[in-house]
Amino acid sequence: MNLLAFDTSTETLSLALAWRDAQGAPQQLNHQAPGGAHASATLIPQAMAMLARAGLPLARLEAIVFGCGPGSFTGLRTACAVAQGLAFGAGRPVLPVETLLAVAEQARQAAGATRVVAVLDARMDEVYSAAYVLGPDGWHREGALALCAPESVVVPPGFALAGNAFGAYGTRLRAAAGRIEALPSAQALLRLAPALIAAGAAVPAEAALPLYIRDKVAQTTAERAAAAAR
Repeated sequence: MNLLAFDTSTETLSLALAWRDAQGAPQQLNHQAPGGAHASATLIPQAMAMLARAGLPLARLEAIVFGCGPGSFTGLRTACAVAQGLAFGAGRPVLPVETLLAVAEQARQAAGATRVVAVLDARMDEVYSAAYVLGPDGWHREGALALCAPESVVVPPGFALAGNAFGAYGTRLRAAAGRIEALPSAQALLRLAPALIAAGAAVPAEAALPLYIRDKVAQTTAERAAAAAR
């Protein structure tokens, strides 16, 4: 499939393009760079440069895939806006993918994990988390997406803990079956996309929305001081 995928939900910008060349052979380009405030300025130029290098117009993409959340408020808005803008211009659908699902898939690729509690640093002394199990027909989330203190993350027996929150929270995150450093990479989004598209998860550009599970985006001075004292 011809797919453009990107994630800007963390401090890393991840971008990938998959397509088939004139002989039908699969090809892929990958790009990783600092995210955060940089992503809004660099995502579109990098994406267009990738498409130009591949000789692939936007109109030939099956879909534009993006990490829809949870994650950085600004990063999610950037990814959604870029996905919508590119898709509107080319008349292509978009595929929103949970960032925590992409973390689980990255953990599978990196370490063979098939039962994963995915965690992403949510700042403000909290993490985003969700549990995923890989079955014969793909990944399934068990339960709801959560926003909680690191100590509140439950890792059932036999599950690996994967994500980017270990440096920030250390032993406050408990895991019996090991830890896997993983980000919601664009490569993981590409691997997930075909099954999700086949399941009807792609939507028109105007229906693409960021997935927010936090209403409050800043701490008070007292809350920051309390978190720093832990």
